[in-house]
Amino acid sequence: MGIAGLILGILGAIGAFIPGLVFGAWGFSLIGIIVSAIGMKKLKAANQPRGVATAGLVLSIISFVIALPRLICAVACASAVDSFGRGMGAW
Repeated sequence: MGIAGLILGILGAIGAFIPGLVFGAWGFSLIGIIVSAIGMKKLKAANQPRGVATAGLVLSIISFVIALPRLICAVACASAVDSFGRGMGAW
C-alpha cells in the first residue's frame, strides 16, 4: 500500500501543476493520503520499514496543499465568468 500511495502522490504532484488536471490531482492526492496512512499503519503493526509509505504520505500531502487552492480558484473563476455572462444578457 505504500507504493500505491507513493504513485498516487506522484500523480497528484504532477497534476497539480497542469491546469486541466487540477481536479484529478486533488482526488489523487486525497486518495494517496488515505492509502499511505493505511499502509503505514499496517507496516507498523508488522514491524516493517515504513520509508516508502512515509514518502507517499508526505508527497500526497504536499500535492494536496498545492492542488486545493488551485481547485478553489478554478471554481471561483468559473463561477465569476458564469455570473458575468448572465448579468450582461448573453443568455
